[in-house]
Amino acid sequence: MPAELDWGPSEFHKRANSVLFNRMGKKVKKEAEPPPKDVFDPLTVESKKVATVVLMLNSPEEEILAKACEAIYRFALKGEENKATLLELGAVEPLTKLLTHEDKIVRRNATMIFGIMASNNDVKKLLRELDVMNSVIARLAPEEEVVIHEFASLCLANMSVEYTSKVQIFEQGGLEPLIRLLSSPDPDVKKNSIECIYNLAQDFQCRATLQELNAIPPILDLLKSEYPIIQLLALKTLGVITNDKESRAMLRENQGVDQLIKILETKELNDLHIEALSVVANCIEDMDTMVLIQQTGGLKKLLSFAENSTIPEIQKNAARAIAKAAYDPENRKLFHELEVEKCLVNLLGSENDGTKIAASQAISAMCENSGTKEFFNNQGIPQLIQLLKSDSEEVREAAALALANLTTSNPANAKAAAEGDGIDALINTLSSKRDGAIANAATVLTNMAMQEPLRLGIQSHDVMHALLSPLQSANTIVQSKAALTVAATACDAEARTELRNAGGLEPLVELLRSKNEEVRRNASWAVMVCAGDEPMAVELCRLGALDILEEINVSVSRKNKFSEAAYNKLLNNYLSLKYSQTGYLSSSNIISDGFYDYGRINPGTKLLPLKDLCLQEPSDQRAILLINSRSSDVSPPPSTEDKSSDVGYGRSISSSSSLRRASKEKTNAGFGSPTEEKSEPTSGRNTAVSKSTTKEKGSRKGRGKKEEEKVKEEEEVAVAPKLTGEGSLEKEWFPPSDPDFSVYVYEVTKSILPITNIKEQIEVLAKYVAEKMGGKIPKEKLQDFSWELHISELKFQLKSNVVPIGLIKKGIFYHRALLFKALADKIGVGCSLVRGEYGRAWNEVKLMNESRKGVMGALPPLEVYIVDLMFHPGSLIKLRSREADHYRFL
Repeated sequence: MPAELDWGPSEFHKRANSVLFNRMGKKVKKEAEPPPKDVFDPLTVESKKVATVVLMLNSPEEEILAKACEAIYRFALKGEENKATLLELGAVEPLTKLLTHEDKIVRRNATMIFGIMASNNDVKKLLRELDVMNSVIARLAPEEEVVIHEFASLCLANMSVEYTSKVQIFEQGGLEPLIRLLSSPDPDVKKNSIECIYNLAQDFQCRATLQELNAIPPILDLLKSEYPIIQLLALKTLGVITNDKESRAMLRENQGVDQLIKILETKELNDLHIEALSVVANCIEDMDTMVLIQQTGGLKKLLSFAENSTIPEIQKNAARAIAKAAYDPENRKLFHELEVEKCLVNLLGSENDGTKIAASQAISAMCENSGTKEFFNNQGIPQLIQLLKSDSEEVREAAALALANLTTSNPANAKAAAEGDGIDALINTLSSKRDGAIANAATVLTNMAMQEPLRLGIQSHDVMHALLSPLQSANTIVQSKAALTVAATACDAEARTELRNAGGLEPLVELLRSKNEEVRRNASWAVMVCAGDEPMAVELCRLGALDILEEINVSVSRKNKFSEAAYNKLLNNYLSLKYSQTGYLSSSNIISDGFYDYGRINPGTKLLPLKDLCLQEPSDQRAILLINSRSSDVSPPPSTEDKSSDVGYGRSISSSSSLRRASKEKTNAGFGSPTEEKSEPTSGRNTAVSKSTTKEKGSRKGRGKKEEEKVKEEEEVAVAPKLTGEGSLEKEWFPPSDPDFSVYVYEVTKSILPITNIKEQIEVLAKYVAEKMGGKIPKEKLQDFSWELHISELKFQLKSNVVPIGLIKKGIFYHRALLFKALADKIGVGCSLVRGEYGRAWNEVKLMNESRKGVMGALPPLEVYIVDLMFHPGSLIKLRSREADHYRFL
């Protein structure tokens, strides 16, 4: 770097003159003493390169350091590029050492440089690494100059933007001197200090320390400043720290509320109204502060700002304050009297998303007032539905929350939302990216689904597919609300089928495993609703719902009323599983077509579906007894059957024409040839029934040829159901038909149903069942009753372990008890079915004691009887009697 060396009065010229005078013989002037040899002569340097000045920062001379710092300060002040240049030249590190220099001027100039340089991100990073925060904070000491205070606070304000620097400032005690400087006479110091405090206050720990250091009074004093930027920063800081309850109380105690209200009442300070309203909105959460605001007319002022201001931010903060105030019943009442609802509806039409959100939140809070809900019957709901279509996810979430609160326990609003084209918008909201929007939309749909016409409308919009994603959400609130919506909308077979086809049952069952109590409860509720028909109950059990519910119900802490109800509903609509697991069917458990008795299974063992069992090869396990009065050529499979279309107190499932046809064949046809039987394999209208019936009426003494012929005939006939099952494997599967049982149903419907006396009905039905199953068997000859061979032959003929009940002509306790229960259910005779040990099973009926008939007063309790189907068919044995025990146990 070029530099000029100035010697001043040149020693060279002095010496030259001295020598000249001496030579001319003139008197020689005495020479001045030369400077000490160890002293460097003064040097004035003019540098034109910043790199040279940076090198001077390592000089030990205070004057050079001061001038170098001053030059660097002016250079850095010119722009960001210069700051980057200084960083590259390595100026930062030597400058940090100068922050603690003994010379005040050097210290001041170095501090000024960092005040400017700290706005550069790379410089900030290096300063953090060099750990200079303590040195900068030390410059805030009272004995330092005001200029040092200004630039040290500016440096901290720039540094405090980043979290790591905040931590360093806080941990090294920077808050206390910053609060002290709020009272500085210099406005720049105040501005920098409050800005730094505002940044630090974003952290909760810093806010707590501000309370301890009593920072509220000096911050409130800044509201009186003549500089708007200082007032604004003070309000912003108050807006952050009043999120804490203790700070709100401190603000109230220091008359801060009065100052805020004065600012709001002063039109000249309208540039501060946005932030002032934000602080007021926070203060309203404190009950005592809210009372104070209410007494000073602040609530009306809030409403005035919301109604009359044209500035969106002011409207937003006013609406936000109204929302917080509306959580208090008295305030809601006051707002309602001031017709705040009209104002909020107008704000919903604002172009500012923040205002829309705040207005929606205020409506949500006001919904606790019944008058507000009634107001929105006519207006407001259409605007909220429009907001559901907004591009802003936050707006959609707030609108959904408002609709959820408006429609809860208010059918009129739910109807208004549906009529306002809300169903489609709500279902679309179920795919929102925000969990709150999804949960609230699901809540609105649930509220709507309480009304059947609206539920049908929801179902027509493919709601089950839309619920699939919420059911799989990781958010427990979304899971809970989605499960509740399933419970509200899956009330009919078509909706449940749609849910199953959409793949919704798997995630629903998985929610039963949730650790969240509300999710488990609502999922149990939904499972209970979905288990409303046998096909769905079977599918839910296949997916493990029954096992999970059983596990839940064992736990005292996890079970709930819905989990117990869901468990019972699953079993009651999957009677095959219930009977296999519990060994008991009550009189309300109506056996329908497709029921099968697999036998007892251990807990946790899966019960295979009927189709799988039918396709298995016969084995040595006990026969699986099938109940099916349908003819597979004319009837749909049981999976599409609604229980309401089953038998209702004597009406057979089979069509009357098919029953008549079966009856005609029974009486007229005789035994058709095998060729004839094969020509109509699916009809099942063969003469096995008539043949067996005729044989049963005849003598039972000889069992030689006659019985062999009977078995052959049955074998020929039994081919039909087997062929039916096999021939339709590629098509829709039907369970094996049972024409004999169809005839049984027809006969008991025709002959026993008309009997008016219940006891007589039971007795006649018991004799009928016994007759079809081999007749009366004396106790002493029970061991000689060769029913096992008969069943084995049927299994061999059918090439399956599944045996239709009507084909069994020699049955014992559990065969007869099942047939009795199935036929009794067809004609509306109430009875239960109980499985015992060692092949025992029996039916229990409840009847009034004959001796009590005609007695005045309260009805006596019904007495329980066991129906004898074996030893004395038709006899009724009183439960717990010795005779009953002989019947039930070996």
